[in-house]
Amino acid sequence: MSRQNPLPPEYYDELHALQAIDFTLVELNLYLDTHPDDLETLKQFNSTALKSREMTEAFEKKYGPLQNFGHSFSAYPWQWKEAPWPWQV
Repeated sequence: MSRQNPLPPEYYDELHALQAIDFTLVELNLYLDTHPDDLETLKQFNSTALKSREMTEAFEKKYGPLQNFGHSFSAYPWQWKEAPWPWQV
């Protein structure tokens, strides 16, 4: 697929940072499933979740939605038709 508007290198840097923080959330989530009373890890999970949300919102404002089914807002015009989709990069 050819792209009319090539993505800047920052796109990939920011997407990689989002993937890394979301991987951290998965690992913290799995740990908390077996250690639900670990308050320090729960604090770390919550602060990491907040950081992920902030990073996602900033990314979406610059590059468009990452999540479908109402989890991400779209600017006008509808942005989901614009490539690349998150799973294409």
